[in-house]
Amino acid sequence: MARLKVAALQLPTMGMSLNRLEYFIKAAAKDGVRLILLGEYVLNHFFKELETLPRSMVKEQSAKHIQTLQEIAKQYGLCIAAPIVRVEGEKYYKSIALIGEQTEFFDQDILMPYEHWNERGFYANERNTRLPVFEFGGFNIALMAGFELHFNQKFDQVMQRQVDLVLLPTCSTFDSHNRWREVIKSRAFMHNCYILRANRIGDYSDGKHKWRFYGDSMIALPSGEVGDMLDDKESLLIATIDTEFVKAERDAWGFFQAAD
Repeated sequence: MARLKVAALQLPTMGMSLNRLEYFIKAAAKDGVRLILLGEYVLNHFFKELETLPRSMVKEQSAKHIQTLQEIAKQYGLCIAAPIVRVEGEKYYKSIALIGEQTEFFDQDILMPYEHWNERGFYANERNTRLPVFEFGGFNIALMAGFELHFNQKFDQVMQRQVDLVLLPTCSTFDSHNRWREVIKSRAFMHNCYILRANRIGDYSDGKHKWRFYGDSMIALPSGEVGDMLDDKESLLIATIDTEFVKAERDAWGFFQAAD
């Protein structure tokens, strides 16, 4: 059986400086953390701001931050999952960078289509229905963008591929606290897996709508309970996950066997 210390960083957009982020990562590494998750739109400005920023600035920001995280990951022997906006030519791609011994980019599959938040119309992501799953520290770990939490086809793969931990970076806002908490807990229970959520903090207003990113970063357990949760301040959540607990919950409820 395996155990692993993981962390969720709860931060606002960092702009061009990662000093605060580096501070928290170093603290996590000192505490024995090996896997770190960042929220959406922490390394880059919020989506609505991207629509008005020069493309060259976004590209420079992303490249600089990825390089910095690569150096930090190498120095402390970490694996870091970091949502990032990639710029290729005139196109933007919404991705999650998985940074460790190597760096891989996984583009988000399902994007928000709403009039006030139309990521699907802004990004050039192509559909890729296969859920990114990797092995680390004895765990099967999936990367899932926040919006994708709502779609059963993603969690069908969580069950089929026996995922132990879902990394869920989000930028949840408005008055959605309770809905997100309940959905995350339900997904963790129904699929007997851990879900580590990193939600950003901060505010943005376009004159018509005000986005308040409220935090609530959390670790949901395979039993459907919340192991720990942050409030709405800049902070760090550290948790230890255990494959024995995953196995015990799966054996107790039998969802995996019943679905065969």
